[in-house]
Amino acid sequence: MTFSIKICGLKTPEAVELAVRRGATHIGFIFFAKSPRYVEPMDAARLAEAARGKAKIVSVTVDADTDFLDEIVDQLQPDILQLHGHESVEEILRLKAFYARQVMKVFSIRDSDDLARIDPYIGVADRFLLDAKAPKGSELPGGNGVSFDWSLLDKLDADVDYMLSGGLNKDNVADAILRTRCSGIDVSSGVESAPGVKDLDKMNEFFDAADRAIAMRKGPGRVM
Repeated sequence: MTFSIKICGLKTPEAVELAVRRGATHIGFIFFAKSPRYVEPMDAARLAEAARGKAKIVSVTVDADTDFLDEIVDQLQPDILQLHGHESVEEILRLKAFYARQVMKVFSIRDSDDLARIDPYIGVADRFLLDAKAPKGSELPGGNGVSFDWSLLDKLDADVDYMLSGGLNKDNVADAILRTRCSGIDVSSGVESAPGVKDLDKMNEFFDAADRAIAMRKGPGRVM
């Protein structure tokens, strides 16, 4: 299995180009109005063209209504719907069937009780993204630059396919890759100079650190 690297919250052609050139497997566009990383579906569609066929295009929504999802899917034509809201199992099945797209369901983690919420969605969502719960007072469900206790993930069934998010940056991404069984990583604020502003130098440093750790993980006796 190819290890996934997702760069999320992209807003500029330069950041998209760098992400693709450095080997991002997924690029994400945020459709949540309160986020500093918000983009209009038409703008995201233009940005995504440089990555289409090279990386998976991911739309990120938070309890979006049907009209907005229709607009996003129609204009962006994403490969994956990343759902960061309160979607039920039934709603995910409906969305997968209606839009004929894979679904990545996000769960915000703080303790073992949060992990238990994943169980009903196993075999329903195509993949999971495990993020840190937002700090008290934050209006953003993700992109807050905080992490959670990764040792909690030791309790997850080994068959659960998940990407790891939450507070990742060049300094801790190697530990995240080597410490957990994640099949991918997701970064947004950890490669920014200000909220919503991707820093190309930080992106390069992040890829450098991630690439080294992925190579170590693939080393003799290691299993991806």
